[in-house]
Amino acid sequence: MIKTFTQDDVIRYAYHETSEAETIEIKQALLCDAKLQEVYKEITSVINQLENNMKTPSQQAINNILNYAKRA
Repeated sequence: MIKTFTQDDVIRYAYHETSEAETIEIKQALLCDAKLQEVYKEITSVINQLENNMKTPSQQAINNILNYAKRA
């Protein structure tokens, strides 16, 4: 039986949130399905862009939040 994978399935696969059986099935599908490969490439590209553009708050912002929490 040929299983159809959704974009959500591929996202879960990209984030390593699939079961072992799902992982095997998706890997096999990626080998045979050019459209699925393209979806996977786009998703991993977005994930990489997000990870490379992560910002951290300034120490002043952290201190302001902590001070506010202490007063509340």
